[in-house]
Parts: sequence; structure tokens; C-alpha cells
Amino acid sequence: MASLTSPFRQTYRYLQRQAHENPVIFYSIVIGSIGPVMAIVVPPIRESFGYRPAEMVPTTYPVPNRSRRTVQGYEDP
Repeated sequence: MASLTSPFRQTYRYLQRQAHENPVIFYSIVIGSIGPVMAIVVPPIRESFGYRPAEMVPTTYPVPNRSRRTVQGYEDP
């Protein structure tokens, strides 16, 4: 039975050693591996809290439903 848990124990010891000897590399890998996990886990949690995405920003100006008047008073002299 000990042979089943031995790889995990060795991995844990290796991670402890790396955290002590190379903390910058170890913690950058830890933080980097959290990103993809959060991309999968966070959206369902946000939906459960009732988050709704914001409305899209308009990309065109609404044109009024009337005939256009010609502009007067801005002619060159």
C-alpha cells in the first residue's frame, strides 16, 4: 500500500525543497497554474451570484427618423 502513495510523497518533498531553494521559480509556477484553473471555475461562480454582463456599447450614432435639413449660415465669405 505504501507503494501507491510513494510518488505523491516524493513529489511533495520535491516541491518543499524547491520552495525553499528557489522560491521565485516555485511561486511563479504556482501562480501561473492558478490562472487556467480560475478561467474554468470563476464564471459559474459569478453566474450563481447573479452576475449579468454589461450591455454592449453602441457602435453607431442613432439617426433620427425625419428628413435632413440643409445647414445654413456656415458658408465661406
